[in-house]
Amino acid sequence: MSPWLPVHPAQLVFGLVIWSGWFVLLYGGLSVACELVPPAEKRGAMTWLNGLILLLGAALAVFLLWLARRCWRAAPASDQGTDSGRFVARIAAGVYLTSALAAFALTLPSVVMAPCL
Repeated sequence: MSPWLPVHPAQLVFGLVIWSGWFVLLYGGLSVACELVPPAEKRGAMTWLNGLILLLGAALAVFLLWLARRCWRAAPASDQGTDSGRFVARIAAGVYLTSALAAFALTLPSVVMAPCL
């Protein structure tokens, strides 16, 4: 069984792995960008860096929501022997949904705060 199938147990951790990668990329990239090409402080939150963070965060949240929907829709069709596939798909959908909300919440400060404080 491929780990990319919605009923594979690996789906239970993929959402959190994706979110943690976003966390590291966001704060690591923000630190590097603020050191190399800091935006003007007088612009506040309206900078190219915040715009990029908001765009990437929204794209990631949409991707995670799509993965959640994919797992949720695969759950009723998982009648391939046991109920474990249905269980895995439903829990994975919840994990993806939680990861999408966490990614969105992590991105929200870019709307109101200057990037390089």
